[in-house]
Amino acid sequence: MKKIVLHATDLDGFLTNQDKEDLDQIEKMYDESLEACRLIDNDPADEKALSRLVDSARDIGHKLEEITKNNKRIHVYSFDTPDEMHGECSRIISKLRDPETGHEEFLYYIQRAYELMFTHTFADECLPKKRSIIQKTPVTNPVRNYAVHKIPDVDDMIHNSVMCVMLRGALLPSMIISKEIEDYSSDRYITPFALFKIKRDESRSEKNMDYILDLDKSFFSLSELDGKDLIFADPMNATGGSLVTIVKYLKDEGIKPKSIKFINVISALKGALRITRAIEEAEVYTLWMDPVLNDKAYILPGLGDAGDRLNGIDSGASPRNMIQLIADYGTSIVNLYRDQVREIEKTVLN
Repeated sequence: MKKIVLHATDLDGFLTNQDKEDLDQIEKMYDESLEACRLIDNDPADEKALSRLVDSARDIGHKLEEITKNNKRIHVYSFDTPDEMHGECSRIISKLRDPETGHEEFLYYIQRAYELMFTHTFADECLPKKRSIIQKTPVTNPVRNYAVHKIPDVDDMIHNSVMCVMLRGALLPSMIISKEIEDYSSDRYITPFALFKIKRDESRSEKNMDYILDLDKSFFSLSELDGKDLIFADPMNATGGSLVTIVKYLKDEGIKPKSIKFINVISALKGALRITRAIEEAEVYTLWMDPVLNDKAYILPGLGDAGDRLNGIDSGASPRNMIQLIADYGTSIVNLYRDQVREIEKTVLN
């Protein structure tokens, strides 16, 4: 079996001294939040602890915004957009964090999150340039009616793109972004897909984590990635290790991407910094920035295992393959993303 392995120590080598100072400061600030969490867990009505948590979150948010503003390749929706748009963003993240949010509702809020992120990643840049859609309607009295709608013209940004899927939790988010590209494009462009089987060694701690790319269980053509705009959509960017492992492998094989966009619902500061330091073409787009990682490389405050909450948990030692995973999404998801499903099936079966 052919596998590519990257170590956490390799990733940390890309961080600057200023990055390390910023990460240390954020970690110390988050200790205040953790202490408030302990008090609230003992007494949910502790008003002083609740106020302490709110104040800590505000201070951390301001510091995260300050740090990311100095890195032009990290784009945080909640920092970049007007204040009046933050309520929707906050509510989506709140629902995704909630342990009581069930599977179907979790899928719904992931879809909403990625619709916002598509706009932030692609459409916002194209707002000055719009095209008209002339849409036939069902109304025929007194004649067939047609309506005119203007939307951002994103064609120049998306026609060279390939959806790169970091299995498994990234499968549905990748389908959502591809569907948005299809709907916004003038010719209903269906992105090609490249599927990368990559995982973290969960037996290790964050500081000595290994990232393992299994080429035997991946589905892609190297020649179809050269010179392309590569789009990665993963709900969580914790350490940045999976993306850096894949891109480092591609570059070692002589592939030169034109650009790399990494689109997340939540990104940890450390993961965003590592990616932009390690990959000069990469830009990170995230709906929300979380401050730190725990010793198992999970994001704090985070939302748990996004892959399991999206796809359900595999039983035993026989994880579902891609076709089985798509089938388990159910007919409503499969029908909604039928063009994307067809493209993924073609990639896997060929």
